[in-house]
Amino acid sequence: MRNTLRAAAATGLLAAAGMVALVGSAQPALADTQICETYGSTTIGGRYVVMNNNWGNSATQCINVTSTGFSISQINANKPTNGAPASYPAIYVGCHYSNCSPGTNLPMQISAISSAQTSISYSYVGGTYDAAYDIWMDPTPKTNGVNATEIMIWFNRQGSIQPVGSRVGSASIAGRTWEVWQGNNGGNDVVSYVAPSPISSWSFDAKAFINDVISRGKATTSWYLTSMQAGFEPWIGGQGLAVTAFSASINGGGGGGGGGGGTAGCSATYRTTNSWQGGFQGEVTVRNTGTSGISSWSTTWSGGSATISNLWNGRVTSTSPITVRNETYNGSLGANATTTYGFTAGGTAPSSVSCTAA
Repeated sequence: MRNTLRAAAATGLLAAAGMVALVGSAQPALADTQICETYGSTTIGGRYVVMNNNWGNSATQCINVTSTGFSISQINANKPTNGAPASYPAIYVGCHYSNCSPGTNLPMQISAISSAQTSISYSYVGGTYDAAYDIWMDPTPKTNGVNATEIMIWFNRQGSIQPVGSRVGSASIAGRTWEVWQGNNGGNDVVSYVAPSPISSWSFDAKAFINDVISRGKATTSWYLTSMQAGFEPWIGGQGLAVTAFSASINGGGGGGGGGGGTAGCSATYRTTNSWQGGFQGEVTVRNTGTSGISSWSTTWSGGSATISNLWNGRVTSTSPITVRNETYNGSLGANATTTYGFTAGGTAPSSVSCTAA
């Protein structure tokens, strides 16, 4: 979905901007949660991140986060329709500006993906906006900053707005017909698929759109899928717009990269390297236990009562339970290869650490 900064002249989105991941920056939503911070976010269902992402509008925007999605509860958008939208409130799986959803297996090399099953339900109101499902891809397993190519699937277009670039034709993908637009917003290539009439809900395999973009020369199978996101780009109005349900499951076994052509698996071994009253220092060694290479890994702590104060060679993506995944430079491991991350923490050490590979 949309990154957190747009060029004012770009119609659609310019990915760039300011979501900085801090330990615990996306706290899990319990009951309905109001978020009005410009780049505020929370997690739901133990799997997805919901973000306010009010990147292009100085006025306050608030979203109400539920257990299954979110709605725009306050918005004062009034942007020129020949320019960029006001914001991109969205829900996503994967990594967006270093903020990764809990336990995600993204980034994953496209060649390793057998399917990317997803389901989305929208609720619409009046105004000028698009309901956009975004898919982000990059030549590297990038978790921060701007990706090279963005796929936009416009489920609904209201008002005199259009995607980035120009219309290049039409295509039949995943059983539906779409207008196809291509362009570059100054930061990344954008391929947009616009539905001829509003779609309120749909379950589909996002890999079909990825394959079409590859056929257009805007990605290759050696690239990585980094996130899949669903939300809205409002220009005028938009209060009451809602994502009522969202799910996504990216499945490996596609034949390369993260798990094809052999078995994929990993183990994690923890040890304490130093301790003091009320705190300790430790390290976790991750080993590829499979017979094929993996492109990413994620570890989950069990037991103990640790609160991490500093961590290196990894990224905290959840604090309850503590989940640490690879950095961009140490996610790819050949068979039997290892990498290690270290940390300092308060409290007590974990009793065990498990590992998931992709």
